[in-house]
Amino acid sequence: MNEKLKEMREAWKNLYGSLFKWIVLSGVIGSLIGLIASGFSYAIVWATSFRQANPMIILGLPLGGLLIVWLYKITGQEKNSGTNLVLTVVRSDEEEVPGWVTPLILISTAITHLFGGSSGREGAALQFGASVGNVCAKYLHLNESDKKIIILASMSAAFSALFGTPMAAVVFPMEVISVGVMYYAALVPCVFSAFAAQGIALLLKVRTVTPPYLVESVPNFYSVDSIKAIILAIACALAGALFCIVLHNGEHYLKKWFPNPYVRVVAGAAGVIILYFALRTDAYLGLGTGVIQASFKETAGPQMFLLKMLFTVLTLCAGFKGGEIVPSLFIGATLGSFMSTILAAPTDICAACGMVGVFCAVTNSPITSLLIAAELFGFNGMPFYCIVVAVSYLLSGYYSLYKEQKIVYSKTENKYVDKHTK
Repeated sequence: MNEKLKEMREAWKNLYGSLFKWIVLSGVIGSLIGLIASGFSYAIVWATSFRQANPMIILGLPLGGLLIVWLYKITGQEKNSGTNLVLTVVRSDEEEVPGWVTPLILISTAITHLFGGSSGREGAALQFGASVGNVCAKYLHLNESDKKIIILASMSAAFSALFGTPMAAVVFPMEVISVGVMYYAALVPCVFSAFAAQGIALLLKVRTVTPPYLVESVPNFYSVDSIKAIILAIACALAGALFCIVLHNGEHYLKKWFPNPYVRVVAGAAGVIILYFALRTDAYLGLGTGVIQASFKETAGPQMFLLKMLFTVLTLCAGFKGGEIVPSLFIGATLGSFMSTILAAPTDICAACGMVGVFCAVTNSPITSLLIAAELFGFNGMPFYCIVVAVSYLLSGYYSLYKEQKIVYSKTENKYVDKHTK
């Protein structure tokens, strides 16, 4: 009896010790990353405003690209696979995210946005978050298991501070690594780091607690509108799979046609510049948040989501930096907005469904998608978001933005598959 009581006391001691350790570590690291991410967010806002005020700066995009390639070359990071490296690090004991990644990805993403490249910022968030976490793990002499946990918590912090969706940020790193397996050991650290980073972003007025996208027109769920949601989800799954295919093939062919990275980045920049002058619009440059917001009020054109794919492929596959998730939200919002006319449904709810549907299709992260919907749009349309996310997740197959993402369990059977995405 005494032995059992001793074991119980030891078990509780370990649990409470672990809780205290992770609250302190993740709180401090989350706050640090919140500061870095807030500064980065202001840098992107400044770069975007400067570009919009000086549109001809886009002619400097090739020079910006050459600078990015050179920076990665002199730091020995030219073979860095970006977010794919982060996914590999969490699953493997043989890889790590170097400290160089933090300044490199932040500076390179800012350069990309300053000169008009079409990209997001979550790639930068996940990479610099993982890099900071890796450096902290080394400094604190954490073991391999704790190192991976602190990296996941750091990714949550960066995602939370930049996107203003702390609940989704908690789940995303745990869910995206290996689809079908959740890294619940990182739950407490991810929670405290995400909310600490969000608190810093709120304090520095980078974020607000108000949902950024207003969805007012929510139809009756138990009606023909639920059928319309299924149709929209099918479109989202197809668009998401197409985006992944185009991205991966674009990278393959650009490397094949232009083996020299300096030539490749100039070729991609030239393509973006030609498209910009041909279309006479900057709607597809940078983050495109203005277009996303407009999609909730006005019907988007049928070509908009396809053009965003093209601009993003030319930018990211050529060697510029940023991320693919914000472009996927742009694609989803404009696709949903356009589909609203075909489905005879409210524009705002269709744009919202499109955003989370395409996001789910390209990341294979349904729980994160639902939390993003709640934090970006509120809970009024949640039944529709559930349908779109579920159907889009199933029909998007085994495609993903990230080649190193693994599908551990089948999407159609109760079956272990453990295969890399396409």
